[in-house]
Amino acid sequence: MQVFLPDGKALDLQNGATALDAASLIGPKLAEQAIGARANGKLWDLLTPLPEGAKLEILTTRKPAEAIDLMRHTLAHVMAQAILEVYGSKGFARDSIKMGVGPVIENGFYYDFDLPEPLKFEELEILENKMREIIARDLKLSRYEVTREQALAEFAGRDRYKTELIEGLPDNEPMTFYRQGSEADFTDLCRGPHIPRTGLIPPHFKLTATSGAYWRGSEKNPMLQRIYGVAFATAAELEKYLWQQEEAKKRDHRKLGKDMDLFTFSDEVGQGLPLWLPKGAFIRKKLEDYMYEKEQEYGYDYVISPHITKEALYHRSGHLPYYADGMYAPIEIEGENYYLKPMNCPHHHMIFAARPKSYRDLPARYAEFGTVYRFELSGALTGLARVRGFTQNDAHIYCAKSQVKEEFIKVIKLFEEVYKDFGISDYWFRLSLPDFENNPEKFGEPGPNWDESIAAIRAALEETGAQFVEGIGEATFYGPKLDVQLRTVVGKEESIATNQLDFIVPSRFDLEFTNANGEKETPVVIHRAIMGSFDRFFAFYLEHTAGNFPVWLAPEQARIITISDRHLDYAKQLEAQMKQQKLRVTVDSSSERMQAKIRDAEIAKVPFILIVGDKEILENAVSVREHGKGDRGKVSTTSLMSEIHERVEKRI
Repeated sequence: MQVFLPDGKALDLQNGATALDAASLIGPKLAEQAIGARANGKLWDLLTPLPEGAKLEILTTRKPAEAIDLMRHTLAHVMAQAILEVYGSKGFARDSIKMGVGPVIENGFYYDFDLPEPLKFEELEILENKMREIIARDLKLSRYEVTREQALAEFAGRDRYKTELIEGLPDNEPMTFYRQGSEADFTDLCRGPHIPRTGLIPPHFKLTATSGAYWRGSEKNPMLQRIYGVAFATAAELEKYLWQQEEAKKRDHRKLGKDMDLFTFSDEVGQGLPLWLPKGAFIRKKLEDYMYEKEQEYGYDYVISPHITKEALYHRSGHLPYYADGMYAPIEIEGENYYLKPMNCPHHHMIFAARPKSYRDLPARYAEFGTVYRFELSGALTGLARVRGFTQNDAHIYCAKSQVKEEFIKVIKLFEEVYKDFGISDYWFRLSLPDFENNPEKFGEPGPNWDESIAAIRAALEETGAQFVEGIGEATFYGPKLDVQLRTVVGKEESIATNQLDFIVPSRFDLEFTNANGEKETPVVIHRAIMGSFDRFFAFYLEHTAGNFPVWLAPEQARIITISDRHLDYAKQLEAQMKQQKLRVTVDSSSERMQAKIRDAEIAKVPFILIVGDKEILENAVSVREHGKGDRGKVSTTSLMSEIHERVEKRI
């Protein structure tokens, strides 16, 4: 057999040769440094036979980050071996410990266990130390294949989970095992890939958490204990990750929302249905007001559609056959089924179709702050980031094909303006394209509609100079789209908004306009959501700012605190004066001591704390403490109010 090296050179090998055989043929030093490989771009270990004609790249200890997922996978096996040894030291037999699966995940790994007694969180350190012992033994890994019967015999009567996995594998699937050290150490059913010996694993790993996990994700199956770990090629990467996780806990929008009295949930109302408290509702309304103002500048007309709709509309749009599982159950009214609205687009199509349209009416831009309802699985619900009832910053643009590029450019510019105003800079666009080769049932056949649509979006991106990547297979069934990807302050990549091109659904609704030649023509629809949903954007922005809202958005811009009760009259006069200037200010007239009041205002993240006493009254001033910056000294009330107005005007 032959394999091909990165420089194109062919390497002749015996049939069934491995990447280690290839490295040895190239040179003994390379074989000594090899820790893994890539075969046809796929991560491969040194133990697995190579496919004929593979494009082969040898990975070495000089660049451990390139093989970090091999190390993470082996760490999962090391953790499983450590579990056996730790529980063995407690007196438990090996057969009492049953194992699920142990895959690599982003930044690390996990393994699911059915244990004779649960592992306590405080025992993670003991387990981690045992793992380091096993790594230090520098156990050699070996790979071997067996028949299905031999594989079943290996676990017969002692591990139902492995037996079930084997029984579920296709008949032609190789039954492969990996062994660490001797038979007495650890052997596991596994596809691989792995590094050749445990001593190559970098020390930069940590066990981070345990949780319950249903076997194979089904609530009908037993609950196993899942143990998580993270691993990196360098100490700096591990340190950064652990810092990000601590920061993420502090910034978690669910915690901040509770601490700052912004929103809540109630089981009596229903899972995933948020209740906005006064301060949160104020910020949410400011977001809506801001988008209304921006969209008015860009020529959008506002519409309103109902919260429930007849079943037939969603059959016509194509949503019901595809997304029925994500919709609430139908409501029967007068013999007909109605659904809670899961999306706004079919309603906007009906608004467009309500009156005849000419090319002079295009583009028509319909915007709505439309509340929709989707039946997300309860396990997927996450604060405001994933809910069952939410309000979209939605809009649909109806235009001729010749107008698509220009409209996309306007949408891109609107994205850029909005995100700049909110201090969001670490974002980029993803041009989501079809995958006709691997998913024809979703995207159909390539054709001029797809070609023209993709070309128009590319041209818009290139003309604006917007940063973008491409995502094959990420398009919708009705056309390509432009997703907004961003990186949170703790390094996590998320999709926050989308801009979709639709050249299929308009025909289903018989949408048309009369073109300049007097002929009927079907418009193209652009589905556009700048903030995505206000709920999800609020969750992201709360974490992005850690609750330190800019002055223009803060529900309470200033809090006045008196040194003693005799200063209350002055404080209330100042409050009234500032409210006349349309500023959001309160007086803390509680019986708490001054330092306690300051602490409460800091916890509430009020931008300005204004302290008044005898000197401030004499000078018609306040002593200012700015959140996150500390004391600023005495400032006249007039100049302070001017400063707040200026910040509101500049949105800072």
